[in-house]
Amino acid sequence: MRKLSALTIVAALALAACGGNSNTDKVQTSTAQEVATEKGTVFQLDRANSSIKWKAYHKGGFDPRFGTLESEGILTLENDVIASGKFTIDMNSLRTDDAAVDVAKTDGKTAADLDGHLKNEDFFEVEKYPTSKLEITSVRSFDPAKDQSVLADATNVISGNLTIKEKTVNISFPAKVSINENEVIVQSKFTINRQDWGLTYGTDGDPKDWMISQEVDLEFDITAKK
Repeated sequence: MRKLSALTIVAALALAACGGNSNTDKVQTSTAQEVATEKGTVFQLDRANSSIKWKAYHKGGFDPRFGTLESEGILTLENDVIASGKFTIDMNSLRTDDAAVDVAKTDGKTAADLDGHLKNEDFFEVEKYPTSKLEITSVRSFDPAKDQSVLADATNVISGNLTIKEKTVNISFPAKVSINENEVIVQSKFTINRQDWGLTYGTDGDPKDWMISQEVDLEFDITAKK
């Protein structure tokens, strides 16, 4: 298999023993839930000061590929607590960092070639599914007595419906939320399993898909302003 074959986020898009990162939280998943009602003060995502980073691996954690995605959206606050949030992820914005691809080991294939591979029918089919989305369903306080996180200063557990290629799964993950009068900052590092959204390379069980870890790391650093 060529080194560049098949990795994914989203992106969204997501670290277990078969290629994950111990520096992220693994999400809890469930069926789609009712989206939280938009209420309170609206804060718009500041695209210039926000980022979504993704990282994916070959089986066993080898040859990680990593890059970025862009999004837009809102958070709402009521009584200094996040009440709701909706984010649209631009899948056409998916970019692989040049540093993630050693062209000397990939038959001359570049990060741009990997971008095309991820965006075509092998994975995200961005012409058919140009966006993914994350819609908050609930937010609760982080309880150190029962919750665990790689974030030493996690403040909340956020749950939301993550939709990729029209498949929706509810995910829950710890986050650090910082709030002041004019700004909300949300930071999190978590892992998803791409197969929860049916993201496979070829058919299920195809050897080329088996060579890729199911886990994908996502790192959100979101700033929203009044």
